[in-house]
Amino acid sequence: MFQFKQFSVAQDRCAMKVGTDGVLLGAWAPIYHNPFSVLDIGAGTGIIALMLAQRTHAEQIDTLEIDEEAYEQAVDNFENSPWGDRLFCFHAGLDEFIEEPEDEYDLIVSNPPFYSEDYKTENEQRDLARFQDAMPFEELVEAADLLLSENGIFAVILPFKEEANFIRLAKESELYPLKITRVKGTPTSSVKRSLLAFSRNETSDIEIDELTIEIDRHVYTPEYIELTKEFYLKM
Repeated sequence: MFQFKQFSVAQDRCAMKVGTDGVLLGAWAPIYHNPFSVLDIGAGTGIIALMLAQRTHAEQIDTLEIDEEAYEQAVDNFENSPWGDRLFCFHAGLDEFIEEPEDEYDLIVSNPPFYSEDYKTENEQRDLARFQDAMPFEELVEAADLLLSENGIFAVILPFKEEANFIRLAKESELYPLKITRVKGTPTSSVKRSLLAFSRNETSDIEIDELTIEIDRHVYTPEYIELTKEFYLKM
């Protein structure tokens, strides 16, 4: 059980545990447009949706999870949270979900599988959560284009090396970057992750910055503390 300030996350049945990537996206995703409806593609434990339930007044927070064990765990985590009436998980793949789209969403978020290397492990559940072929970036961008409201925002976290390719794919669907934050573990390490937010409106005024997580082992930067202090117990 992972305990946050306002909710807890059970993760014993999920291949992908609560990690920094999910927390970063949940805390960072832009909400200044006061989203009424939110969609998290690839819910896992439900951590990102729970964070967005805490951060927003969105009345509809839908999530999508293809793995049965993770789906059941997310449902339990939602029901045990203070926002159970606003959180819903669909047990479906993305391709199935977009066959008959019923809603548009003001905020779409995803911490997608991004290991596109050729090797697999013996753990099929973990492979599904970690390998990009379970949800190709092209499919993710197409879904965002289909489901995003006119003034909505689409936010993802990716390996930095995938940033340029993902921006190119998004542009093909007329989704344009409005905010980019590049994440480093320490001041001397290389950039490992990119947080990207897109909208339907092209702007030349893209907000680009950098976030460093730690100064030293378990000594967090003021910027990271500011971003996550509403969630982590010890921040």
